[in-house]
Amino acid sequence: MKARILFATVPLEGHFNPLTSLAMHLKAQGHDVRWYTGRTFQQKLEKLHIPHFPFIKALEVNSDNIEEIFPERKQYKSLTRKLKFDIKNVFVRRAPEYYLDIKEINKTFPFDVMIADASFGGIPMVRELLHKPVIAIGIIPLMETSRDLAPYGMGITPSGSLIGQIRQQVLRFVARNLLLKGADQAMNHIFRSYAMKPATESIFDVMIRRADLYLQSGVPGFEYHRSDLSQNIRFIGSLLPYRTKTLALPAELQEKLGQYRKVILVTQGTVERDVEKIIVPTLEAFKGTDYLVVATTGGSQTDALRARYPQANIIIEDFIDFNAIMPHADIYVTNGGYGGVLLGIEHALPLVVAGIHEGKSEINARVGYFKLGINLKTEHPTQDQIRISVEEVLQNKMYKKRVEKLREEFHQYDSAKHCEAHVNELLGITQPKQQPAGKEYTFELLLN
Repeated sequence: MKARILFATVPLEGHFNPLTSLAMHLKAQGHDVRWYTGRTFQQKLEKLHIPHFPFIKALEVNSDNIEEIFPERKQYKSLTRKLKFDIKNVFVRRAPEYYLDIKEINKTFPFDVMIADASFGGIPMVRELLHKPVIAIGIIPLMETSRDLAPYGMGITPSGSLIGQIRQQVLRFVARNLLLKGADQAMNHIFRSYAMKPATESIFDVMIRRADLYLQSGVPGFEYHRSDLSQNIRFIGSLLPYRTKTLALPAELQEKLGQYRKVILVTQGTVERDVEKIIVPTLEAFKGTDYLVVATTGGSQTDALRARYPQANIIIEDFIDFNAIMPHADIYVTNGGYGGVLLGIEHALPLVVAGIHEGKSEINARVGYFKLGINLKTEHPTQDQIRISVEEVLQNKMYKKRVEKLREEFHQYDSAKHCEAHVNELLGITQPKQQPAGKEYTFELLLN
């Protein structure tokens, strides 16, 4: 049986890109795969030969136009207030618009299952009003609320002490009644207007618990233990963007590999434009040393940085294929983008991480907690912090051993095939593959 599968994603790179590998895998298996998202991604979908359903009623809000669409957002100086605004206006209030678009799509493309990133607000509406099976994909660390943890987003690692548990409980109450209250009220207003049952849980939990299946990119060994983990959650290994081949390294870089004692890879991803945050402190810390520093800028100030750092041991590029450079690197310095961190683990690279915003506090907290590297817990590390941390991680073999052990767990998963098995499970095509052994999580499929 071949299925009609509709992918649906929030129009943001970090939400769209990780699902492309799964879409291409399912397409290769003969399924009819199509995609609902903003027009920003039309060209990417054309290159993948996946039919695109653009937003019609839905407002396309992304990191480039958000303050043009919502000029009132500029008045919020606090990051917490901006986050509250974004959750409500970028994610929650778009839900009925997504639903109305998908309702029309269903008339010409009566899909069998929808696969959406976990922030896609239309998940509960499509499942409950269109009566369609829905699979949510977790493309950041698991957001589900737990009695064992502090609320998601604060970057607080688990505590087993009584005082720590009380603190976590208080923080959960504060987050639910202050940070998320407005978003939860807006969500329930929408639910009531469509005669849906109001939610008693937070917006984060709704996207997980009201999906038939929640497939979490990652493995249990890179996630905090939860005694109350929802039974529709599956781990699928690292779900990374689709790629056809590994690109060759720049000639200058190839020549210099092997000429230096260690190789440091540093990046801030493509979203963060302020190179002074991590790239500059790293270059300052190691310029003129016997370490080769390879920096990728994502196109931000590349030429200016090259002029500023002409040292022979520094290579600065807009983009370098990480699958090509990571096998040669000894350590990875990053602000903590989830995909990059997972890729670093896949290559057994210990990390130094420095980032708080856009959910990076949660990713980086896990890096520190599981001793895969050092979490500097700041957006603006100094060059001394970078230098001392890099030297500590390179000298202390524990970090390398920890990341190598976690890599072994990741290698037990073929993410695309795991996802395919769960799609087949949901549609009754075949039985799912078992989760890799050795972990304490057990699951039952909920189809209520």
